[in-house]
Amino acid sequence: MAVFSGLRLFATGLAGALIAAVGLTPAAAQPKTVTEIANYAGADRQKILEDGARREGTLTLYATGTQIQPLLDRFKQKYPFIKIEMPRASSADTARQVYEEYNAGLYQVDAYELSSYGLVPLRDLGFLQSFKTPEAANYVAAAIEPGGRWISVREGYTGIGYNPKIISPEDSPKTYQDLLDPKWKGKMAISSSASTASNWVGAMLVTYGESFVRRFADMDVRLYNMTGRALANLTISGEAPLSPTTYQSHVEASRAQGASIAWNLPGPVPVTDTAAAIATKAPHPHAAMLLIDFLASKEGQLLYKDLGYYSSHKDFAANQIPGIEKLFLSNRPKYVEEFEAWTELTQKIFAKSGKLSR
Repeated sequence: MAVFSGLRLFATGLAGALIAAVGLTPAAAQPKTVTEIANYAGADRQKILEDGARREGTLTLYATGTQIQPLLDRFKQKYPFIKIEMPRASSADTARQVYEEYNAGLYQVDAYELSSYGLVPLRDLGFLQSFKTPEAANYVAAAIEPGGRWISVREGYTGIGYNPKIISPEDSPKTYQDLLDPKWKGKMAISSSASTASNWVGAMLVTYGESFVRRFADMDVRLYNMTGRALANLTISGEAPLSPTTYQSHVEASRAQGASIAWNLPGPVPVTDTAAAIATKAPHPHAAMLLIDFLASKEGQLLYKDLGYYSSHKDFAANQIPGIEKLFLSNRPKYVEEFEAWTELTQKIFAKSGKLSR
């Protein structure tokens, strides 16, 4: 028996020496579950993720649009062994789809690139896994969901957009309070898209209170049932020459093509951000974490910047709009309840008296 005990001790010591010599991770210590993989922080993290992603070979990403495609193209260059599937749908449809899939025991989504307000219901249903990425150290705290379930990877801000051929830059409203000047009555419009109108109303309530919102609504403001991008086009055409729900990214893209549109930073602005997250039942968690790392990396953020988006990455602080104060509304503790109340108030005070345009 002493001989066997001695052999076991020798084998244990030899294994430990080999691990120390070549930097291997003991099999028992390797992350196996989605939770363990998403939160692994060992020195061999990159190798663990790449080796696991090679075995997985694929990744299913749920996203809302094609804006992310240039980043996926670069990601596939870095990791050619990962095949990416990307069905696209709205945030609301995505949440509904995942709910139905999970209830049916079908787990096919690995990662998300969705608006943070669209991720809120998925979080509340328990469908998002908290994770750790070394890239998080490069972001301001407000860009990371308090529970660590997502990180904002691209941002847009709504401010006061106007047509400078109709409204001179000198005369244009510079603050939200300026919008209450009687001369703007009947000349303003906002998008009735839920993510735009309700969040803008929420930002005004948080910053200035309900009395301001009601006074603004009394300016005969028109609600257009269209996206912020489409409304910016109406500002360019002159149909809606002034709007406080104009995205800076839309203005920059249009001005680059010679369009007549300008933008003022009026004070605290609601952030419309898109965030990266990993699913709790991700079948390919190694590949999912590689993608999240990449989207949040400086390389990924530069690609987003080329597409006209802003970032909360600390290396891009100099590229931000001077003096901007950002409101990450979806990180508020009771955002869902607040958003519902903001939506109800928006419909109540703007839809009356025929102010809702189609």
